[in-house]
Amino acid sequence: MAYTTINKGSSYFNTVLYTGTGSNLAITGVGFKPDWVWCKSRSAAEDHTGWDAVRGSTARLSQNTTGAEYVNGTQGMQSFNNDGFTCGVSDQYNKSGQTQVSWCWLGANTTVSNTSGTITSTVSANTTAGFSIVSYTGNLTNGATVGHGLGVAPSMMIVRRRNNGDNWIVYNRAMSSSGDYYLYLQSTDAKSNLYNQFYDTAPTSSVFYLSNSNATNASGDTYIAYCFAEVKGYSKFGSYTGNGSADGTFVYTGFKPAFILIKRSDSTADWYLQDNVRNQNFNGDPKTLQPNTTSTESTIGTWSIDNLSNGFKIRESNAAVNASGGTYIYMAFAQNPFVTSGGIPVTAR
Repeated sequence: MAYTTINKGSSYFNTVLYTGTGSNLAITGVGFKPDWVWCKSRSAAEDHTGWDAVRGSTARLSQNTTGAEYVNGTQGMQSFNNDGFTCGVSDQYNKSGQTQVSWCWLGANTTVSNTSGTITSTVSANTTAGFSIVSYTGNLTNGATVGHGLGVAPSMMIVRRRNNGDNWIVYNRAMSSSGDYYLYLQSTDAKSNLYNQFYDTAPTSSVFYLSNSNATNASGDTYIAYCFAEVKGYSKFGSYTGNGSADGTFVYTGFKPAFILIKRSDSTADWYLQDNVRNQNFNGDPKTLQPNTTSTESTIGTWSIDNLSNGFKIRESNAAVNASGGTYIYMAFAQNPFVTSGGIPVTAR
């Protein structure tokens, strides 16, 4: 059996850089028509902004805030295109002269109605890449279920209430096999199980569970969920333990990473995000962004991660990514698999 079914990670996930113009701007070079686009100004303290094809191109959510979905025809994403997307005139992601980054994921480029759960959902699912976008309306029922369309259990989910302000709820199976712990994407908070967001039940191959919490299941409110299942050689969602040393922990992913998102789960800390396009030089050239803040691109002191052919290695003792005994969750996507479907190994940077 082949090591992987995905030889080129950028066919399903890609990072594209651009400079804002202050007027409608067509971004190309993504390589596919994206279904989820996450943008951030690199040079200015602006909000993170996200759009997806299920909610509609002009509907914006900011990952670093608890604000409700904002819809504006001229300021929103104008369209998702075959090789990218067209920006509106918002200062947050298209201000003249500001350098920007966009992270793009491929869904199904279409939606279907999913009746696998007790709540009917609208789903754009790419089962090859293990990624689905799920829209649903809450019913305030403890133990409600929602179909995700992946065919395998998600390893990570990011859920957000749309029509009211609320927290971004993040599930990663490495925090708990029973689904009782979660994190807030817009916050430094440690993991919590206070509000039982996912009914203390891990997702299955067809559905994920909800409690009667407003953040995930208020009656009549609308929600969006980004669901991810691991695909060997392309994506990995797990955890590691820090060692407090500049010769830090090595994390095996089975591929050369193109995108790494990290959060300490046992204590307060910022989220950190690194990709292989902003970090075009060799290892030791860290350019990070923090999804929970408006901060500009920064090296965050000496924060550094080596991207290797089969994973990543922490290269400093900053407690945000490598406290001795600290636990961390991560989300990673591949540039290349460790071994291609034809049995050819790749090399480190």
